[in-house]
Amino acid sequence: MKGISVKKFGGPEVLTVDNNLPIPSFTDDELLIKVSAAGINPVDTYIRTGTFPDPPSLPYTPGLDAAGVVEKVGKNVKNFKVGDRVFTTCSQGSGTYAEYTVSSPLYVAHLGDTLSFEEGAGIGVPYYTAYKTLCILIRARAGETVLVHGASGAVGIASVQLAKSMGLKVIGTAGTPDGMKLVKDNGADFVFNHREEGYMNKITDAAPEGIDIILEMLANVNLDKDLEMIKLRGRIGIIGCRDEVKIAPVKIMFKECVVTGVILLHTTECEWREMHGALEAGIKYGWLKPHIGLKYPLAQAPKAHDTVINNAGTMGRIVLQI
Repeated sequence: MKGISVKKFGGPEVLTVDNNLPIPSFTDDELLIKVSAAGINPVDTYIRTGTFPDPPSLPYTPGLDAAGVVEKVGKNVKNFKVGDRVFTTCSQGSGTYAEYTVSSPLYVAHLGDTLSFEEGAGIGVPYYTAYKTLCILIRARAGETVLVHGASGAVGIASVQLAKSMGLKVIGTAGTPDGMKLVKDNGADFVFNHREEGYMNKITDAAPEGIDIILEMLANVNLDKDLEMIKLRGRIGIIGCRDEVKIAPVKIMFKECVVTGVILLHTTECEWREMHGALEAGIKYGWLKPHIGLKYPLAQAPKAHDTVINNAGTMGRIVLQI
């Protein structure tokens, strides 16, 4: 099969197309999925450098998210059949930047007929991260106010959509006028430009009741300010961070706030099943609608990896068309 093979850790240039990769084998407890589209996540780039904890053995095919059709089913798999349209994320099977991927059914959900395969590839890490943060770790409640930093990115858009479906007041930030419009179009009540001087003051003015929840996509830049804005006993979910953070713990003590990290790799089986049910319902009833910002062919995986990190302002999801 054709796919991306990484033979050494490094920059985007280590992502090379290999037309002779073996179709991955699967066990009686797994699915073989014919991939139509794969999602690009910032974490994919961290893994590629070899600096992410527990790096894969070389060579490897990268990618956590994909959408496609079930090609074969292990004899112990009960909830899927050949021909099902599905999406998958975070499987410990094989990478998704290839024509086929293997996954445990625990990490697979039904796509149905409403969304395209590109949109299906846009669900994965962004929507599961948004759900786990808001519903499992943060336990958001209707009527609360949430600030979503970097709301025009894939996780940001997912968070805005989910928060609005739950009845929260949503404040988002973005770095460009187009990004701000995208966030607003996806339901945010207020949107501010995080490149603008004094935008934090505008956020607090828009939320005189205080901010109950902050979803932080770049903790090394914003966390110290978040601790000043968060309400007494508020909650901060750290979804992204690219460097060390210096904060004064007394700020956490004074606010009695909860600061929690978020990573899908520690999700329990019960949590996966809860999230699958919620996201499948979101697809069926219409609140879940990934915004696909850019599409690249498989051969342009290096460009996709560069773009997801180095951009003037994120605009939804980047996908590879397999």
